[in-house]
Amino acid sequence: MGILEKIADIEKEIARTQKNKATEYHLGLLKAKLAKFRQALMEGDAKSGAGKGEGFDVVKSGDARIALIGFPSVGKSTLLSTVTRTESTAASYEFTTLTCIPGVIQYNGAEIQLLDLPGIIEGAAQGKGRGRQVIAVARTADMVLMMLDATKGEKQREILEEELESVGIRLNRRKPDIYFKPKKTGGINITSTVPMTRCSEKMIQLILHEYKMFNAQVLFRDDYTSEDFIDVVVGRRVYMPCLYVYNKIDQVSIEEVDRLARLPNSVVISCNMKLNIDYMLESIWTLLNLIRVYTKKRGEKPDFEDGLIVRNGTTVEHVCRMVHRTLVDQFKYALAWGTSVKFSPQRVGLSHVLQNEDVICLVKK
Repeated sequence: MGILEKIADIEKEIARTQKNKATEYHLGLLKAKLAKFRQALMEGDAKSGAGKGEGFDVVKSGDARIALIGFPSVGKSTLLSTVTRTESTAASYEFTTLTCIPGVIQYNGAEIQLLDLPGIIEGAAQGKGRGRQVIAVARTADMVLMMLDATKGEKQREILEEELESVGIRLNRRKPDIYFKPKKTGGINITSTVPMTRCSEKMIQLILHEYKMFNAQVLFRDDYTSEDFIDVVVGRRVYMPCLYVYNKIDQVSIEEVDRLARLPNSVVISCNMKLNIDYMLESIWTLLNLIRVYTKKRGEKPDFEDGLIVRNGTTVEHVCRMVHRTLVDQFKYALAWGTSVKFSPQRVGLSHVLQNEDVICLVKK
């Protein structure tokens, strides 16, 4: 029996098993086995080169990368042509796009790379319709833009989320704050800083035994589920933000548009009528967590034309490395203006955290 058949059998077993106190350990073991086989499948693809494909190797450029994912004929190519200068072939039939087509969104002085990927279908994680190549590119992105058809209901969203979940992409979730370290001796030592109501110590031991681990240090810093712990044990999980974009709102009722717009991390647009595109770009900027920082030379005015695009929470040290890699060694102090300081200008060090639209003047020794 191959890995795909084993995965299918376990998924069927999970589907037909009732969820209650008596079956929670059985389900936990099944989920651990499922994660193990999926990991083996992905590693097998990486070794054999099955995840590669002509036209899918795109050099990462710009300040951030977004993967545009969706079913065929939902308007991905039309969106790419609308928000970038790249022309992607759009037609009324499915699978118009067969390779990865990159474009660049110019917004707030930032260059954001947008990848128009071929439409994926149900079973993409198992390799249907070049699905593995598409999902492999999505793992390298900073954010997923999930394109959905407003006329086709919620089922399409659930299918796409399941496909991404099965290959280790976790959407709009933070990495579990669980410390896990395998040891050579000493058995399994489990501690927690909060009461564990969603995953018992017995469940943790069963999961570790499934992975042939009998000595480990485990620390739960929050109340997490067995699935979260499996993610930590397996590793190679990607946690990224996702914006759900509902296209073709001009074909549904205003009540349905209102309902879709109120869903979390969701935006409603119409590519053909160019409705709500500005709000979508604003939402992308917010989810990418980008800020602008301006630099100035001593005795001169700040350069507000060409700011540095950095992640929120960036320190002065990171800005120094962006300007020049040797600047950190020659750094004496910096003068900062803006909301990150109590008074302007304020003398700050390398560990100072900058905020949006701060101005910074770097002083060398």
